[in-house]
Amino acid sequence: MQAATESKPPSQLLKPVVIFGNLAFVSGQLPRRDGALQYRGRVGEDISAEDAHAAAALCALACLDALAHALGGLDGIAQIIKITGFVASATTFTGQGAVIDGASGVLIDRLGERGKHARSAVGVQQLPHGAAVEVEMIVGLK
Repeated sequence: MQAATESKPPSQLLKPVVIFGNLAFVSGQLPRRDGALQYRGRVGEDISAEDAHAAAALCALACLDALAHALGGLDGIAQIIKITGFVASATTFTGQGAVIDGASGVLIDRLGERGKHARSAVGVQQLPHGAAVEVEMIVGLK
């Protein structure tokens, strides 16, 4: 079973990280632990906002792991430029920003000022494999 921290792509059709010039584009990462998807369903319907916050943190850790694998560590990161968080949401749920704070907190905790970023938090009907949260990012490289 693939570990959550591994950055292998789910198929041969994509890369977990694409480096173009001094930018790294990290493919959307789902909340996995030890290879198993955690936190499935719609926030505000199937799971709580608190659990979705934890899911977003796992997504951010997966993004950092993918970057570390591609760069040989995290020292090559100049700045997290932007993250986009997708939250599978019940029709009445409007706390997407608070959910994606879970990802933002991880980035700032791990990278300090380099982890502060612009952000979008988007509510969606459904995510791959029924995941509650997905996070992607754009990263500036040294």
